[in-house]
Amino acid sequence: MKRLRVLVLVHPDLVPPDSAKGFSDNEINAWKTEYDVVRTLRAAGHEVRPLGVHDELKPIREEIEGFKPHVVFTLLEQFHGEVIYDQNVVSYLELMRIPYTGCNPRGLMLARGKDLSKTLVHYHRVPVPAFAVFPLHRKVKRPTRLALPLIVKSLSEDASWGISQASVVDTDEKLAERVAFIHEKIGTAAIAEQYIEGREIYVGVLGNDRLRVLPVWELKFGKMPEDSYAIATEKVKHDPNYQKRLGIEDGPARDLSPELYALIQRMAKRVYKTLRLDGYARVDFRLSTDGTPYFLEVNPNPEIALNQEFANAAKHDGIAYPDLLQRILALGISRANAPVSA
Repeated sequence: MKRLRVLVLVHPDLVPPDSAKGFSDNEINAWKTEYDVVRTLRAAGHEVRPLGVHDELKPIREEIEGFKPHVVFTLLEQFHGEVIYDQNVVSYLELMRIPYTGCNPRGLMLARGKDLSKTLVHYHRVPVPAFAVFPLHRKVKRPTRLALPLIVKSLSEDASWGISQASVVDTDEKLAERVAFIHEKIGTAAIAEQYIEGREIYVGVLGNDRLRVLPVWELKFGKMPEDSYAIATEKVKHDPNYQKRLGIEDGPARDLSPELYALIQRMAKRVYKTLRLDGYARVDFRLSTDGTPYFLEVNPNPEIALNQEFANAAKHDGIAYPDLLQRILALGISRANAPVSA
């Protein structure tokens, strides 16, 4: 690939330093994706300019007009403090006719609502846990069809935000308490879904029209306390010290029959297509003890730090990290150059 001017959009607090020396693991963990992407693209010879974006589109326009990037690498997970507004930023880039990496606005919209995405993929014959949505300022009443235990999450936030051991509830009283926590602390509607005892499975998908499904990956919970649930809490996902202490790591999913392995990959591709995703995404499943893969959610533009699940799975499939980022850039540019369909 020729030398490109790459504008990297990040949250203002996550503009990476030039060097990681002198920072703690927890400090680095906050901006490791931004740091790895910027450093790797620069090492590949590209001219890279990070831009912190919070609640104004004007700085983006000014950088586009002044820097004249060939492509924008979007690492924004929110805009104006709202996760669901990230689709508006890429819509703006489309209006500016600037190629960008990652998912299109329609796919972001369909994927962000956990209820909508589950409903759509279930229609296309992908198993999903039974669930109910509890809007803000409404009384919490569990539908009779929804059996305990349940796991309670934010309807729209990702990155395990708001998920802890207390998220799994086994009484109606605990359900009401946890829904209230999501409403008050996270500020979104809540979704309560059937708790599936089993394994946490991730499948990366890369591509626009022609898709490459990465190896089936697993979050392995290590030596969790006996009285705890094996779920991807905030601490499990984002606390390096906690991960090291308990031996939590990700790696290839082992001991799956060839038939089940192929089924999980087919389901991931079906989810990707159903939700109109492109660029790259990670599809999350819960593999039950009876071998049924239940779709949990999909993460368009997932974390792609050097040692995160997506990059690890790509490396296992023969795609080195610099090559992965180059492919993501190429996918963004090729989408912008594709003919507009009717």
